Amino acid sequence: MKGRDVVSLADLTAEEIMQVVATAEHFKMMAKAGMQPRPLVGKTLGMIFHKPSTRTRVSFEVAMAQLGGHALNLTAAELQLRRGETIADTGRVLSRYLDAIMIRTYSHADVVELAQAATIPVINGLTDFSHPCQILGDLLTIKEKRGRLEGIKLAYVGDGNNVAHSLLFGGSKVGMHVVVATPRGYEPDAGVVERASEFARASGGRVEVLADPLQAVAGADVVYTDVWASMGQEAQEEERRRVFGPYQVNGDLMARAGPGSVFMHCLPAHRGQEVTDEVIDGPQSVVWDQAENRLHIQKAILALVIGG
Repeated sequence: MKGRDVVSLADLTAEEIMQVVATAEHFKMMAKAGMQPRPLVGKTLGMIFHKPSTRTRVSFEVAMAQLGGHALNLTAAELQLRRGETIADTGRVLSRYLDAIMIRTYSHADVVELAQAATIPVINGLTDFSHPCQILGDLLTIKEKRGRLEGIKLAYVGDGNNVAHSLLFGGSKVGMHVVVATPRGYEPDAGVVERASEFARASGGRVEVLADPLQAVAGADVVYTDVWASMGQEAQEEERRRVFGPYQVNGDLMARAGPGSVFMHCLPAHRGQEVTDEVIDGPQSVVWDQAENRLHIQKAILALVIGG
């Protein structure tokens, strides 16, 4: 995977996704044993943030440091982008200084354009359309908790947003049964569902989009949710609270899931809205392991695309 972009999980093969997960497992095992390989000595990652971040910023910066490299934080206010330089020109210039770029922004088209112009790997840290690094970490977590990915039923309950899109892409690629339950009018992008369905047919997986959360979680191995109003949707928050109220993940909903089921959330969580305290703090919750695994996945991605 050396030199590869990670813009969308739709662009990666199932084998590449599993290679990232296996590499992350290796790094995590070594870290727990007190060993730290340093394959990125002398390498520099530029991190562009148009959206604030906790997990993405810290996990990428720590990953680079632990692997022997350096991460350079670049806010929108510090780049010439705010003065009219194109995203493509920025990519061409940064390619002369850096070994890779991670960008967390609103427009997915900007990340695609950046990747096309840059001659170094571009990693999508989040866009309004896609969140591939998050879902790679989620796949690692599911494999740890449930022992496999193929045949696992994951029920995503909530907004058909960037996380839902990447779960559909990633899950369908590795043979999972991914069910999205969301209110009418808030479904994931139809093109994403169509492509994910094609991936599922090839992998032996399955994709469904439903309106009924109870039907979606029935027998699920994993129940997953996200905030009802993402960054940039604050004006819709009151309306979304009303619409998504029946989609709250609470004890009653979790009781409908399969035996040994786990609860996942990409964080940050709005407690009392999309999830109750009894669930996120309960015995089925794996959200903190999920958050930790972002670090191990970032290490894997960086080592594979920069280090080779």
